[in-house]
Amino acid sequence: MPANALSKLARPLHPGHALARYIANRTVTDVAKHLGVARPTLSRVLHGRAAISMDMALRLAAAFKTEPDLWLRMQLQYDLWLASKKRKPRVKPFEAVVA
Repeated sequence: MPANALSKLARPLHPGHALARYIANRTVTDVAKHLGVARPTLSRVLHGRAAISMDMALRLAAAFKTEPDLWLRMQLQYDLWLASKKRKPRVKPFEAVVA
């Protein structure tokens, strides 16, 4: 998908917002302890101020019986969307190479 088409897509959900649905009625403190992370770390993810790391994806997958790539794909989609909104330098395509 061309970068300009990506920027026209609706803003994807930050994976932290999806994670908030998974934790349901549990407290952030309880979930952080269960995952073995600091409460502020989990809070930053939940509020969209931090990204899902590889390590966090593995922890979430184990805790919620998902696949780690679920979390990483959501993060990638969100990061690509954000990058598409930034001003980018003009890059000329390479000329075709004839072998």
